Amino acid sequence: MAELKYPSDLKYTKSDEWIKVDGGEAVVGVTDYAQNALSDLVYVELPDVGASFKQDASFGTVESVKAASDLHMPISGSVIAVNKDLLDSPEKINDDPYGTAWLVRIKPDNIAELNSLMDVTAYKAYCDERG
Repeated sequence: MAELKYPSDLKYTKSDEWIKVDGGEAVVGVTDYAQNALSDLVYVELPDVGASFKQDASFGTVESVKAASDLHMPISGSVIAVNKDLLDSPEKINDDPYGTAWLVRIKPDNIAELNSLMDVTAYKAYCDERG
């Protein structure tokens, strides 16, 4: 089994999403841990551009041959871009969860909500606890 990646420049949620703030926007995706646990992804449902979500609200779904899982917004914000490539090729999440397989870009409502998320050390420990 390949070693899972945990980039240190991201913040993480307990529902296995990652977020990276870049200027006035943020990029959201699912973690390597999540894609590995779900296995072969076969379907992704993402929101429309312009949709707004509160922190922890469900904004979409990923489905694999094993299970379906809701996606939760790491911080409150409005969707400014959706990775439409994933709609036709959800397996890209399995290949590159931190790169080309980002899910949405958002305009954050409250950047201070990042403080409630885990850093890489806390997230790795959280994943280790779950096995």
